[in-house]
Amino acid sequence: MIKDHDYFMNIALKEAEKASKIDEVPIGCVIVKDNKIIAKSHNKKEINQDPLGHAEIIAIRKAARKLKNWRLEGCTLYVTIEPCLMCCGAIIQSRIPRVVYGSNDPKGGAVESSIKAFEIDNINHRPEVIKGVKKDDCSEIIKKYFKKKREKQN
Repeated sequence: MIKDHDYFMNIALKEAEKASKIDEVPIGCVIVKDNKIIAKSHNKKEINQDPLGHAEIIAIRKAARKLKNWRLEGCTLYVTIEPCLMCCGAIIQSRIPRVVYGSNDPKGGAVESSIKAFEIDNINHRPEVIKGVKKDDCSEIIKKYFKKKREKQN
């Protein structure tokens, strides 16, 4: 059975829910090769006190270990929110050929919102980008999380 982008984004959304439950910004990521999930993760910056603890970075590391190769050729990375500059750099370095994301990140997104990392001159790898998959669901989980955070502060 061939699974579609919605199928894999739903799994990334489940990862985002896991992050929310441990009071992390709810972003989830799944990496797929040959229609099979080879890695998945969610944000763990706070729990690990790790500035590199983004869902994409953790999933890329897991995928590289699983494939025993830092080149993640033939893989697709699904993430609920537009990747930041650091994560775009990791995507470029790991040679992931396709990135699928849900909602834009107007403040930190580096695919198209704040800068266009994959369009910088002279980079050695440019992944295909598919945006807006399950956009409303991906946006809603973030909005709910920050609304709840603001309510706790008041």
